[in-house]
Amino acid sequence: MDFTFSEEQQAAAEAARGVFSGVAPDAVPSPALTTGAVAEGFDRALWARLADADLLSLLLDEAHGGAGLDAIALCLVLREAGRVLARVPLLEHSAAAAAVRAHGGKEQAERLLARAGRGELVLTVAAQGRTGHEPAERAVTARRDGRVWLLDGVQTAVPWAYDADLIVVPARAEEEAADRTVLALVPRETAGLVLAEQVSTSGERLAELRLESVRIDADEVIEADGAWEWLHALLVTGTCALALGLGEQVLRMTGDYTGKREQFGYPIATFQAVAVQAADRYIDLRAMEATLWQAAWRIASGAPGALPAAGDVAVAKIWAAEGVRRVVQTAQHLHGGFGADTDYPLHRYHAWAKQLELALGPAAAYEERLGDLLAAHPLG
Repeated sequence: MDFTFSEEQQAAAEAARGVFSGVAPDAVPSPALTTGAVAEGFDRALWARLADADLLSLLLDEAHGGAGLDAIALCLVLREAGRVLARVPLLEHSAAAAAVRAHGGKEQAERLLARAGRGELVLTVAAQGRTGHEPAERAVTARRDGRVWLLDGVQTAVPWAYDADLIVVPARAEEEAADRTVLALVPRETAGLVLAEQVSTSGERLAELRLESVRIDADEVIEADGAWEWLHALLVTGTCALALGLGEQVLRMTGDYTGKREQFGYPIATFQAVAVQAADRYIDLRAMEATLWQAAWRIASGAPGALPAAGDVAVAKIWAAEGVRRVVQTAQHLHGGFGADTDYPLHRYHAWAKQLELALGPAAAYEERLGDLLAAHPLG
C-alpha cells in the first residue's frame, strides 16, 4: 500500500512553507505572565498571503475557485501553521467553508464559497466551548417558526468571533419527531447576538456567544444529517495537525539548544538522561503523526471499517493532547531557566500547546468517547 502524499497534497504543503517562511512566532505575552495582554485580531497580512496562494480554498470545488483537495491536504498546511503559531483562523474558516460545500445548499455555496476562498468573507465555528462530556451542540437550541429558525443559548470560547463575518453555530433542533443537530450560519452583526470577551490560555481573544431569540432564515441553516459530526471531526483532526507542527518545532528548538549548551565541558545533548527524554518525545511526535494521518484519511475517504471515523479521530486527539503536553514540558525542563525567559519564544509555544490540548475537549473526554465506540462496535 502506498502511503505517500499525492503531488497535489505535497504542492499545498510546499506552498504553505513558502507563505509561513519568515513568520515569527507571535510575541503576544501570555495573560499568566502579563496581566491584560490580549491579541487584537488576527494577522491580516498573513491572511492575504494565504488567499493569494489559494490556501484558503483548498477544500472547495473548482467551480468556487478551489483546489478540490481533502482533509489530508488541509492538515499538511495546518502542520506548517502550527510550527510558527500562525495567528489566522485557517482551521475554523476552512472547516466551515468545507461544511457548506459538503452539506449546504446550492444557493448557500454560490453565495459564500467563492468569497470565502478569496478571504473576503471570514468564517469561524462556535464549537470549542464544551468538552466531550458536554457536547457543543447542546449549548444552543433551534426552534423552527415557519421559514425562520429561532436560536437561544450560550456558547463559550468561540475563536475569532470578533473578526469573523459569519459564525457557524451548531444547535439542537427542538422537534418532537427527532433529536438532531443543525448548523446555523449566523452573521456577527445580527439582532439578539451579543459577544462577551474571553481570553484563551495563549492570550488569544475569544468570545462568549449569547443568543436570545436570534432569527435566522431557513436558507441560512444546514439541516443535512451528519453535517455537524463531520464538521466536528474535521475541526478535531485539524487541531491535531496544529499540535503536531507545534510539537515538531519545539523539539527542534530543544535539539538546537541542548546541542550548544555545555556542562562539564560537553554539550548536554550528549548526556544519556537528556538523550532519552528527547527520544521519548520523538516517539510521541511520530505517534501523533501516524494517528493524525489515519484520522485525516478516514475523513477524506469515508472508508469503511470496524470503527466509524469518530474512533480514529478520538485516537488522534488523545495522542495529540497528551503528546504535545509532554513535548513542551520536556522542552521547558531541558532549557532550564532559559525556557522561562519571555524574550525567548518557548513560553509562547507552551501556552499554545496548552490551548490546543484542551481545544474541543481534553484527552479524557476522547478516551471516554473511544470507550463508548468500542463498546458499540467491538473488535474481533
